[in-house]
Amino acid sequence: MVLKLLPVSSALWDPSQKGVCLGIVEFKRPQLSALRSYTLGLKFGHEQLQKGRPIILGTFLCASQRPKKSPSFKIQEASSQNVDLPKRLPKNKKKPYPIPFEKIKQAARKDKKLAQMGIEKPLDPPKNGLLVPDLIPVAYEVVDAWKVLIKDLAQLLHIIPVYACSECSEVHVAQTGHHIQNCLGQTSASRRSFHSWVKGSINDVLVPIESYHLYDPFGRRIKHETRFEYDRIPAVVELCIQAGLDIPEYPSRRRTSPIRMIGKKVINRGGYVEEPKPWRSANSYSLADFDTYGACGRFPPPTSSDVARIAQETVDAYEIVRLGVEKLMKKYTVKACGYCSEVHVGPWGHNAKLCGEFKHQWRDGKHGWQDATVDEVFPPNYVWHVQDPKGPPMTGALRRFYGKAPAVIEVCMQAGAQIPRKYVPMMRLDIVVPDSEEARLVA
Repeated sequence: MVLKLLPVSSALWDPSQKGVCLGIVEFKRPQLSALRSYTLGLKFGHEQLQKGRPIILGTFLCASQRPKKSPSFKIQEASSQNVDLPKRLPKNKKKPYPIPFEKIKQAARKDKKLAQMGIEKPLDPPKNGLLVPDLIPVAYEVVDAWKVLIKDLAQLLHIIPVYACSECSEVHVAQTGHHIQNCLGQTSASRRSFHSWVKGSINDVLVPIESYHLYDPFGRRIKHETRFEYDRIPAVVELCIQAGLDIPEYPSRRRTSPIRMIGKKVINRGGYVEEPKPWRSANSYSLADFDTYGACGRFPPPTSSDVARIAQETVDAYEIVRLGVEKLMKKYTVKACGYCSEVHVGPWGHNAKLCGEFKHQWRDGKHGWQDATVDEVFPPNYVWHVQDPKGPPMTGALRRFYGKAPAVIEVCMQAGAQIPRKYVPMMRLDIVVPDSEEARLVA
């Protein structure tokens, strides 16, 4: 088969049409025998790829035009004006797995196959009980930022009013509570879903998530009868302790030889070691700096000249803690209950029967452990963003124009801090909230 390009007629060429090529192509189609094997080639030029017998001449017309993309197309994709927050999960269902369930089953089948063959499970630090040296500075940085976050936030709450609903978990940062009817408390029907506002505290802004402190995370599991023998500390601090942070009051076992496992069974953990009691330590260490309870009473209100500086320090500390926790959780295992807010730092969850959520009777009160996410260990606690804290209260008719932000970020913004760019779309700062009468005219 031979294709031959003929000169393009001026009548077929239109210079105003960009990206269009019009031309007449003459091709020769050989009559080939079905008994002979042959190949067809395509080449433009004077050379013929294959000679054939008597040919049949033909012409065809081809045209090609590629539409140009709008130059603002990528800009529209990159920058979004508003972002909807993830929907609140229903309480009558289990939380979705952060890792696809097919991958979990695939890893379990792989471990089971190795165990049946008697091959040890390959473990890398920290899965084998050893520390990761590169993450030890991250653990110290997270704890230092955690203490700064508690201290500065407690000072800001003296001048920034925070309200919390006494019936549900709703929190609002403004001079008065909002009038949005979204209360889910037990007596919300008698109040037509209006909130019952009371004065909030630091625990309403920075939600405390506690976990049991373990001297040896790979040792004996906590039972329901022995749960009072272990202290409860913030999960962020416990994660840093297991990552290499040393606190005399809360010691942790540092292994020099790795543990060995076949499947789910530990065949060598270096023996069980008696756990020292935290209160027996002779060294004094300020444990109150790690706790949010009573923080507003420990720190005085700031001066008017230091409010903006403290607010910016709080935002920076909040981002350091969140990024640090995310780095540590990529290596160190943290478990969360699929039904309630319980969190456990360690390779396995505890056996305390404290779950009271959906169908806890079927599980005898035991938690449904699965891998935790960053929001479960360090919850953002989203609140409505108030553009004018001293203006009229928010109403339910305009709720689709309101944005949301983490409670810590909302407090710091009202105190004069610069908000990171990633929170702008969810706060909807570029949207002008209309009046109640204008909202009816909006499509």
